[in-house]
Parts: sequence; structure tokens; C-alpha cells
Amino acid sequence: MVRDLARAVEAILMVADEPQGVVSLATVLEVPVADVRDTLDALVKDYNGEGDGPQRGFELREVGGGWRIYVREEFDDLVRDIVHSQNPSKLSQAALETLAVIAYKQPISRGQVSSIRAVNVDSVIRTLVGRGLITETGSDTETGAILYGTTDMLLTHLGIESISDLPLISPLLDDGSEGFDDVS
Repeated sequence: MVRDLARAVEAILMVADEPQGVVSLATVLEVPVADVRDTLDALVKDYNGEGDGPQRGFELREVGGGWRIYVREEFDDLVRDIVHSQNPSKLSQAALETLAVIAYKQPISRGQVSSIRAVNVDSVIRTLVGRGLITETGSDTETGAILYGTTDMLLTHLGIESISDLPLISPLLDDGSEGFDDVS
């Protein structure tokens, strides 16, 4: 049994590469799931400065089916340079565009992505699969084409719980009315 459950959970979350689920934490720490849930709630409040201490520069969020520690949004600019210098491998513009198409239209085939982007996306798809950001989700019943969708790793990188948390894209699109006279 763990003597200080809050500190043990905190230690695990500080070193974990992926979000940690409540059941997984309870299993590792050999404590009831309810105790882990209560501890996570207490840590969220502590980090948010709801107790005696100050608000921390980081926060605890539930994302991708588990819990993870993130830098608070207001400090993103301060840590951006250090993060980029530690992970210089950025996605290309083509990869970002392809990833966005897949995220918003999934499940989607390679051919459909190529049609939307009007370019061949074979190598980009391989890169995104290799980085674990997308995965094969099945095949099209009519054509047999492999369908792709996003992974929990992408959700984790974006800091969102589900793909439905992506911002709506429709407000960013042209409605096609430009150049027409108002006939009302």
C-alpha cells in the first residue's frame, strides 16, 4: 500500500509518456479506483490553486482516456523554444494538411485524401502512420481501400479528450457568397 497516494500518482504522471488511466494507476499502486479518482480530483484542485498554495505553471487534465500533466496555456510561449529544441522533428506543411483532412473526415481512404488535397499523399500517409498519429481503421466495403483515422497519441499531442473536441471548421470556410449582389 502506498503511504502518500497523491505524491505517488504525481510521480507516475511526471514520468509517463502517455496519459494514465484511473484503473491502470489503481492497479500499479494497489489501491481502490475510487481512491485514485479522489486523489486526481485533489491534485487538480491543488495545481489550480484552490487550496492553500498558489496556482501552478502546470495543470492536470484528462485526455486520450487517461490523465496527464500539461503546461498551462498562458506559459506556452515561454516553453515553446525549449520544447522545439528538444524535438526538432516537426511535421511538414503537407503532413499537417493531410493530418487535418484525416482528423475531420475520418474514416477516410488514401485516395479520398489525395482527391481533397489534389496531390499524391502516399509518403505523407506513411510518415503519419510511422509517427503513430494515424492508423488503419478498416477497409471500405465497396472499394476495399484501407481507411485511416487518428490515434489517441494525436489526441494527447493536441491535449483534447476526443476528436469531437476539435474546433469547428465551417466558420473558417468561405460560404461562396463573395462577388454576388445582395438580392434581399
